[in-house]
Amino acid sequence: MSNYIIGTCGHIDHGKTALIKALNAYEGDTTQEEKDRGITIDLSFSNMSRDGKNVAFIDVPGHEKLIKNMIAGAFSFDCVMIVVSAAEGIKAQTIEHLEILNLIGIKKALVVITKKDLVDEETLKIKEREIISFVQEYEFEIEKSFCVSIYDEDSITHLKDELFTLNAQNKEKENFFRYYVDRVFSSKGAGTIVTGTVLGNDISVNEKIFICDLKKEVKIKNLQVHGVDVKEAQISNRCAINIAGVDTKKIKRGSVLSKKGYLRGFESIDVSFKAIKGLQLAHNRIYTIYLGAKKFEAKVLLFNSTEGLESGYATIKADNEIFCIYGEKLILREGNKTIAGASVLNPVVDPMKKQQKLLMLEALKEENIKEAYTVLLKAHKKGLGLISSAQRFALSHEQALSYAKDLDGAFIDEKALIIFPAETKDYIKELISDIYKKNQYALLSVVSLNLRLKWASESIILQAIEDLMKENVLRKDGNLYVNANIKESFQDSLENIMLERLEKEDLTPTAPYNIYDELDLDRKLGDDILKALCAKKQVIRLQHNIFVHARSLNKIVKVMNDIIKEDGYIEIKNFKERYEMSRKYLVTYLDYLDNFSQIKKVDNKRYLASNFNL
Repeated sequence: MSNYIIGTCGHIDHGKTALIKALNAYEGDTTQEEKDRGITIDLSFSNMSRDGKNVAFIDVPGHEKLIKNMIAGAFSFDCVMIVVSAAEGIKAQTIEHLEILNLIGIKKALVVITKKDLVDEETLKIKEREIISFVQEYEFEIEKSFCVSIYDEDSITHLKDELFTLNAQNKEKENFFRYYVDRVFSSKGAGTIVTGTVLGNDISVNEKIFICDLKKEVKIKNLQVHGVDVKEAQISNRCAINIAGVDTKKIKRGSVLSKKGYLRGFESIDVSFKAIKGLQLAHNRIYTIYLGAKKFEAKVLLFNSTEGLESGYATIKADNEIFCIYGEKLILREGNKTIAGASVLNPVVDPMKKQQKLLMLEALKEENIKEAYTVLLKAHKKGLGLISSAQRFALSHEQALSYAKDLDGAFIDEKALIIFPAETKDYIKELISDIYKKNQYALLSVVSLNLRLKWASESIILQAIEDLMKENVLRKDGNLYVNANIKESFQDSLENIMLERLEKEDLTPTAPYNIYDELDLDRKLGDDILKALCAKKQVIRLQHNIFVHARSLNKIVKVMNDIIKEDGYIEIKNFKERYEMSRKYLVTYLDYLDNFSQIKKVDNKRYLASNFNL
């Protein structure tokens, strides 16, 4: 079934809610306050279906003091139904709604002139021309115009039929699901339920989704689209999601749902902005930001200007994390006045110089992704993760790879989804060379080098090693790489080095993995060397991470026996008085003492068995 969302806009009392009721019999003003005051206060949601098409409506309030609710709904529109009374024509909130819709990029529009029964035919034609001409100044793509009255059934039927012929869906599919919560409530027997519009990608029952603001993954128990249980919800579906394992009170309007790992939150984002005609955005001032269904206060810092600007680039700094993607629209307001609209250019905070960032923002405004990658690589010497391109550039992994392959000299690890600047490989070569210069008996694998250079992928490490082999710096020995200038037996040399190391460390030997790292040994090779030394009984394994030289162990066993002879027993306290070691080693040696038949353990003390039996 095809889905699209039509939103209403227009001045208060121009008949938006009455029109929706005439189209689908849905009563939008359901709260007592709405009934008492006779106005729409919050968003209302309804739909109508026919022949495989579903048309959803978001009816927004027209009162000037309720613009915040209108904005929350407008971000979900595929098409707007501009509702104007034939009796009153264009009014203040009609204009503000048009300005807001224009700022957030809603282009497809229907002009619906209501209350035609209140004017004569000639006046209606004049009003229609005037209204259409006015709307066209805001660069909307006007699909059609209609003159209707809720008391003229034929006019409503004609409008209804035409709505089902529209091809209005304009939301692009992305490679991950996104969703702004616009309502949240608890239902007896079901638990927490949120409502919103499906963005980015489809979702299904039993899938796991991520509440970004809470950093919590939850499971979808049920989905409803316009009151009907469904297995899957698609883009532009108005959807209620029943989620498990989260308190209703912790989710707010504007909370962002997504898939784990795709959206990172930052307290600042960079945007390009354009103010409403005659207004300016001020530098270093607090504004109210509307992003999707989210509303928050933030400081706005202009780029390269301390004076107000009609358009340009700005950084938005908030007190809490902002979860957004490249290209998302937002509105900036001050008090009850809409000041500007903006487009998110940089949703991911990067450590870069101001001039670099400015170059990147200019590239992103022109949608020049290749140039943006080029700028970013200069700031990311240790690689740029392509997986972040979903948020950073609204690209799929395939699209991100395609742009990356056009870059000159960059190394692309397609498996790890990372781009490295050309000079990064030389930097890695230098790091590896330094290891083998410092320790001529270093014996490392790609995996062990990756453990040291966590930011580098195995593929680029392997490329660097292959270059070093061509330059006769390294040679391969099985899965390991050795100094090309050393011809003697590494196994014997390394066993001697390890044995000398353990003898020197005596009773408090370093944990094996730390020794391997300090000796520049591959971990598997290090394990093999210790096994060989244990087999020769030159080293004794006391625990999984404690290997002691045999002579050191014999020495401490004699000391422990002497303590028993002097004090009648040994425990941690009198042992520590003779040997200032950590509890880990004291306990290990006492436990080893239990292997001897002449030792008897009672509680935490060890005695000579012969004395104990007496």
